[in-house]
Amino acid sequence: MTLKDADRSAALREAVTAAVGAQRPLAIHGGGTRRGLMAVTGDGFDVLDVGGHRGIVAFEPSELVVTARAGTLLSELEAVVAAAGQCLPFDPPRFGPASTLGGAVASGLAGPARPWQGAVRDAVLGITLLDGRGGIGRFGGQVMKNVAGYDVARLNVGAMGSLGVLLDVSLRLLPSPMTSVTRVLELGLGQAFGRMARLGRRPLPITAMAWETGTLRVRLAGSEAGVAAAVASVGGEPCPDGEDYWVGLRDRQLPNFEGDGPLWRLSVPATAPQPDLSANWLLDWGGAQRWCWTDDAPERVFQAASELGGHAMRLVPGVQRAPLPPAQLRLQQRIKAVFDPSGLFNPGVLYPGQY
Repeated sequence: MTLKDADRSAALREAVTAAVGAQRPLAIHGGGTRRGLMAVTGDGFDVLDVGGHRGIVAFEPSELVVTARAGTLLSELEAVVAAAGQCLPFDPPRFGPASTLGGAVASGLAGPARPWQGAVRDAVLGITLLDGRGGIGRFGGQVMKNVAGYDVARLNVGAMGSLGVLLDVSLRLLPSPMTSVTRVLELGLGQAFGRMARLGRRPLPITAMAWETGTLRVRLAGSEAGVAAAVASVGGEPCPDGEDYWVGLRDRQLPNFEGDGPLWRLSVPATAPQPDLSANWLLDWGGAQRWCWTDDAPERVFQAASELGGHAMRLVPGVQRAPLPPAQLRLQQRIKAVFDPSGLFNPGVLYPGQY
């Protein structure tokens, strides 16, 4: 258990039940580090603070599984599992010391290791959810074979709290690597695409690849012998500040994220060509996640990402997502109505004026 262990399920349920009776929308608040992604629109809502609902409920190192309450600080959770030689596979962005497990799961954001170690939803085995009727349900379990409710658990990953309040989450863990090194190669963008594609086809212990301003960085992690052999294949030079770079990239704290104008995130196939946009680029996930500062019109950015088989989202100066096709919007509205029939949770966070 963590030193700051508190089960506030009953109090949170009481607050939701009161909001249902008063038809008063709720803005779910944990550590506040993802406020830009989860900004509730409109007036007349109350804040539901889940930050005090924290603590590790169960940890089975031999099974590589941990269950923790949603308000648990990521730093606390990671310290506990690291002491047992384990780690969270998706390496969630922190954005600050108050970052919580619930925020990491609700936002669905993963760090540089995502293509090789899996997305957030790949690590989520089960959740306990407080729904828009004031009911509490357990979906999924603590092992992969407990499939009942598994899809519901994964559905809440990236839902931005729009379907309910996460009370606790069960996660699959990975053993921590014995060693980790970063290699640096000076390559232009076209050369970097080719090198990343070739490296991605080989059985190497890669856990990150990123390119910016003529520099390709490749992180290798695993056993001492395996990493040493891979270094010879990757080439390049050692990067002494490698881990600092990946933390900065994960938490969007690199100088490239401090530009002026709109900041966009494009998620496209790693082998897709560069879109025809006037932009400064930073490539992550081996090319599958592309960050750029561009003054091109939002419609142009959305179209460019769609033409490459992906999608785009603007993060600065405010979150803007591509409009959903009518059929997909209706489906998501039906799902919302099942879990939150009164539309109480995080109104407008995903699509302002819709849900």
